[in-house]
Amino acid sequence: MKLLNKAYLRAKKIKLIIFDVDGVLTDGGLYFSDEGIELKRFNSLDGLGIKLLKQSGVEPAVISARNTPNVAHRMKNLNIEHFYQGQNDKKIAFNELLSVLSVDSDQVAYVGDDIIDLPVMRHVGLPIAVANAHDLVKENACIITEKKGGHGAVREVCDFILKAQDNYDVAMSHYLT
Repeated sequence: MKLLNKAYLRAKKIKLIIFDVDGVLTDGGLYFSDEGIELKRFNSLDGLGIKLLKQSGVEPAVISARNTPNVAHRMKNLNIEHFYQGQNDKKIAFNELLSVLSVDSDQVAYVGDDIIDLPVMRHVGLPIAVANAHDLVKENACIITEKKGGHGAVREVCDFILKAQDNYDVAMSHYLT
């Protein structure tokens, strides 16, 4: 993980983490069946990382420009209560999350991959770009993951925040006993 600025100190304060979907939680590919049904590939390592982060007290949320039933299904499966689809202006959902969850923007991490994510990324305490993000997104990030979106980048971020907040060993202890 490539760290820029003081990412570790910023990660200690995180109470809310927001993920984009296409290119972050998925590999960014758009798959369609012959019937025109959109399919997405999610990474199970990422899913468990999100669950561990939530158990440690960091609230996960999702803001996506696209609107597909399979995302709603995955969010339900991950028990993510705060997800917004069809958000061409992601700052609207971001501001609502700040209000509903009573958090300050410096207590928020955002993981993105494309320029549509920049208006939110530029207003959070910990902006994060996945390895295959657009160059401009990487330039505006405090962290650039080693893994690509949909291929473990989210888990990498979750583990980093768990470690920064001294919750990693506790989260892993259940699996090591």
